[in-house]
Amino acid sequence: QVQLVESGGGLVQAGGSLRLSCAFSGRSFYLYDMGWFRQAPGKERESVAAITWSGSSTYFLDSVKGRFTISRDGAKNTVYLQMNSLKSEDTAVYYCAARLRQLTDYNYWGQGTQVTVSS
Repeated sequence: QVQLVESGGGLVQAGGSLRLSCAFSGRSFYLYDMGWFRQAPGKERESVAAITWSGSSTYFLDSVKGRFTISRDGAKNTVYLQMNSLKSEDTAVYYCAARLRQLTDYNYWGQGTQVTVSS
């Protein structure tokens, strides 16, 4: 069974940086595509960034391109979301998710970590 635990959220001023971590426990981390999603109050959940199982391809929401990066460390079974130049509109609960490669839907989710950007 796969379990995901996020960490690294917090309160930061606009223009600041945070790095979120997602620890993957279970078998075969290298077989899973990993994604970061966020949900702000009153809004639908949106996909922020994703990285394929091989790390060869990434995706970013348009509004975070150039500010966020995603990476994975196979030795630590961890995926990271580096967030720079944070804006108040980045305030949300951020969730890590995993899906077995070649599947469409993410079927494992973390509990979420709060990111609050003060303006």
